[in-house]
Amino acid sequence: MGDNRGMRPMLATPATVVPAGDAWVHEVKWDGMRIVAHAVDGRVRLSTRDGRDATARFPELADLGAGLDEVVLDGEVVDLADGLPSFHRLITRIHATPALAQRLARSAPVTYMAFDVVRLGGRDLCDVPLSARRELLEAIGAPGTRARLSPTYTDGASLRDATREQGLEGIVSKRLDSRYEPGRRSPDWLKLAHRPTRSVVVGGWRPETGGGRRVGALLVGVPAAGGSLAFVGRVGSGLSDAAERDLRARLSDLGADADPFDPAVPGVDARGARWVRPEVVVDVRSLGGISDPGADGAPAGAGPRLRQPVYVGLRADLRPDDLRADAGPGGPAEPGEPGEPGELGELAESGDA
Repeated sequence: MGDNRGMRPMLATPATVVPAGDAWVHEVKWDGMRIVAHAVDGRVRLSTRDGRDATARFPELADLGAGLDEVVLDGEVVDLADGLPSFHRLITRIHATPALAQRLARSAPVTYMAFDVVRLGGRDLCDVPLSARRELLEAIGAPGTRARLSPTYTDGASLRDATREQGLEGIVSKRLDSRYEPGRRSPDWLKLAHRPTRSVVVGGWRPETGGGRRVGALLVGVPAAGGSLAFVGRVGSGLSDAAERDLRARLSDLGADADPFDPAVPGVDARGARWVRPEVVVDVRSLGGISDPGADGAPAGAGPRLRQPVYVGLRADLRPDDLRADAGPGGPAEPGEPGEPGELGELAESGDA
């Protein structure tokens, strides 16, 4: 498959039960940004899930390629604050200018958690079983001063409980005989998130109570069959001053005259709405979906809605069509399905497993 340059990483399928047995191995689901590292002649190029160049955003990872030639690593960039991943600090880095990224690399360096090797010495390893790829990765070790190997565990249930107690994102379970399938969401990799996160599309927003220019709540949806956008709720919690300013700037040039959702947004949600072209993707965390009409404050007659959603951050590395592809031909997954909380980042000056 060529040299794996710009490769889209393999993705995991959401699950609610940890698989048991010695055919599986388990890892921590880090709350970071999925990054593929391509090392050639000691130099490294970092790319996001959709192939965008992220190298300038993480200058402290420049030595990931030290001593390596024609190697492609799959992993996640994590901002470890007090020993735990800090997603909000990582968002600051993602949106930093190159100059600010250089300063943050010195004051708050990130860590690259490597969990797979896809190419080694110019040899494509996609058809090699995970068990063998892991042995090769461990033989390489953690390249660079800011890299670690993400540990593996045989007892998935215990890891699930431990990560929940420690406030971590969740776990990923992988079949030891699985091949690496670039860009595919495979049932051979399963992800179980403790705090479900999903990517949604912004179709409008409502000003803060009392009017004004500030964004008070986002009106969001998920791609549905036939190319439509299904409304799944309002998101107001989690909008910090910095997040609000960033969102307002991004939505300011996307104004639209009509509600882009189908069916139309219920009147109680649409009151005072400013509609936008559905081009911006954001991440939200919620307690799951609401299926019963009128449940938990949802308007009667509404479809499934996110339950108590909280804004997490922009997903500028994703487009609405990416969510449509993830949903598959049958339409969108139920609101509240775990998403990919590690794949944020506008990589032009602005997940996952």
